[in-house]
Amino acid sequence: MYIGVDIGTTLTKAVGYGDDGAELCVHSVPTELTHGDGGRVEQDADAVVSSVTSVIRAVADELPGRPELVALTGQGDGCWLSDADGAPVRPAASWLDGRAADVVRRWDRDGTADAVLAQNGGMIFPGASAAILAALDRDDPGVLDRAATATHCVGTVFRRLTGVRAVDLSDASYPFLDPRTRDWSDDVLRLTGLEHRRELLPPVVGPGGPAAGLADGAAGALGLPAGTTVSAGPYDLLASARGSGTVAPGDGLLIVGTTLACQVMTADPGPIPHRAGLLLATWQPERWIRAMPAMVGTASLDWLLQLIGAPVSALAGLLAESPPGARGVTVLPYWSASGERAPFVEASARGRFDGLHLATSRADLVRALCEGLAYAARHCFDAAGLTGRLAVCGGGAQSAAWTQLFADVLGRPLDVVDVPQAGAYGTVLSALEARGETPGWPVPAHTIEPSTTHRAHYDDGFAAYLDRVAAARETWSHASEGNA
Repeated sequence: MYIGVDIGTTLTKAVGYGDDGAELCVHSVPTELTHGDGGRVEQDADAVVSSVTSVIRAVADELPGRPELVALTGQGDGCWLSDADGAPVRPAASWLDGRAADVVRRWDRDGTADAVLAQNGGMIFPGASAAILAALDRDDPGVLDRAATATHCVGTVFRRLTGVRAVDLSDASYPFLDPRTRDWSDDVLRLTGLEHRRELLPPVVGPGGPAAGLADGAAGALGLPAGTTVSAGPYDLLASARGSGTVAPGDGLLIVGTTLACQVMTADPGPIPHRAGLLLATWQPERWIRAMPAMVGTASLDWLLQLIGAPVSALAGLLAESPPGARGVTVLPYWSASGERAPFVEASARGRFDGLHLATSRADLVRALCEGLAYAARHCFDAAGLTGRLAVCGGGAQSAAWTQLFADVLGRPLDVVDVPQAGAYGTVLSALEARGETPGWPVPAHTIEPSTTHRAHYDDGFAAYLDRVAAARETWSHASEGNA
């Protein structure tokens, strides 16, 4: 038996699996984000570790025997700082954090961002660790002086459970890794002015990621024997790709989760054709993922449903009440306080509804938002180079009505992955394969075909969406200049 753990932004889940990949039990607990001045979005690292401990223990107590492996995956980006003992030296900066927006604007103007893109294949955005570290180095260098490690969420939890300081190749991919050598890039550190902080970066392990025995202290909290194998990585985007069977070049995965994560497998780590996105090293030596993870997905729908006083269970009915085109209401779905990172980077990007009138209904607002998110996904996949099969997973994919809308707007079949927790499933598969096993677990899916009736409408709608994005970016650009 095995336990897969997915440490999300607002929820930590643990899933117990049998040796055939059958899901035996699931436990989850919510985690909290705090929002502060200057665009700060933070998490208490100790609270996140505690959430991991509680769900692993709950699953371990329910399994009919002892698990031989605990495999971790979770949110990427942000900046999680800890001291020599693995204790946090300050709250973790989330990938949603916007304190470094001025750093990103400066790097965009002076050419640093493009130089990093050429080296690393990823475009710096405010929630990237390089930008946050640069902002802290300028504003609070003492906290970096006290730190021994700067990593992401999974690396932090792995250190607390095993005592080992290491990072999975996928988590390391952005923004300091050279994707060709698969090690830290001195050039990127120099370009971002952080070469004097290089000792904060932990050793890179991969493909396959680091694995170590559960430490004595953590073993008691988890209710597992000391020495139980714990693995770290790949992080959530790649774990979900593995768990959904996205393995061939040209294939893509749409994760309809807190973020709207659009990613395409590639065999070519060459120059990225767009000034956005991430190039992530995978569990396969000659494969990379071109990721275009838009900042906000289901979080924007949750916000709107709460605003209009409708439960999530009402989504299908609301979509049915409003026709394609939402009676003229349109949306630019850029709701994150730190702007957007894919398929373009703009810290000043903001969401907007247009075409409202006195006859606009709640259903029109919901359909317009869902169509706007689907147009954003199409924009991201065009930028990422999707040519093959497209799978979809995540909480939003549980809605058949919304998934149908995605298929209609994208104009292609969607293979809806029938694996309830694709990230946890994928991280266990990756860990088993990293130690030479071939578990052969299935990845069941069912296909939703796009409607031919609405194809022309959504093609025209997408073209109009791109025009609105271009016009808005001019406005955001002027706003950025005013904030410089």
